[in-house]
Amino acid sequence: MGKEKKERIVLLSKREIAKMRRAGRLAAELLDHLEKMVKPGVSTLAINDEAERWTKERGAKSAPLGYLGFSKSICTSVNHVICHGIPNAKEILKDGDIINIDVTPILDGFHGDTSRTFFVGTPSPLAKKLVEITKECLYRGIAAVKPGGKIGDIGAAIQEYAEGEGFSVVRDFVGHGVSRVFHTAPHVPHYGTRGKGKRLRSGMVFTIEPMINEGTYEALLLPDGWTAVTKDGKLSAQFEHTIAVTQDGVEILTLRD
Repeated sequence: MGKEKKERIVLLSKREIAKMRRAGRLAAELLDHLEKMVKPGVSTLAINDEAERWTKERGAKSAPLGYLGFSKSICTSVNHVICHGIPNAKEILKDGDIINIDVTPILDGFHGDTSRTFFVGTPSPLAKKLVEITKECLYRGIAAVKPGGKIGDIGAAIQEYAEGEGFSVVRDFVGHGVSRVFHTAPHVPHYGTRGKGKRLRSGMVFTIEPMINEGTYEALLLPDGWTAVTKDGKLSAQFEHTIAVTQDGVEILTLRD
């Protein structure tokens, strides 16, 4: 839900990163739980409602719910939807679909922000390749993070791999700083040039969340003001982790134990 406010980059303390780790772990567990529901015949609203129930049961709350007017607790982006799809009762998953589920529980004041793209039933060979390449893009972006590096190193690693495999990288939506605030500095584009952009420093915490398209990288925003779709109607996939820059590299905060 990358609508970043212009704010300074905040470096988190070890204590704050520990709280981010707890929130991130909860987010990862929520995605594991929701994965069981990803099957033909299930509505995206049913997945949303279970996410809300599960989150509340664990003493957390859903950051997307009410955020800038967003009406649901998670984002569900199916097939040609790039991001910010709004769960609804009429959207029923079908065999062969792909769906990105994006969750952000708030635990003890800190946001755990992560997403994965899942297969509904049996994917087409093209959908399978797109999703696998997108996941690899995420991990190549993460591998580019180190103190003293630059934001552009992340985007370059992702763009080089995605375009080398014949896919495109969405420009309109980027990763973002996250902690007590849902979206803050820095912007983290998933395309770019090595050695460019802000310098990475230990204590920075942000998301890397590449959105990779089958066809053109261009996006259209639907009249609901949230749902972004591919301009050519072709497939899009996304994976997201929240990471912390450490003194000697990078830590993924949105993992299970």
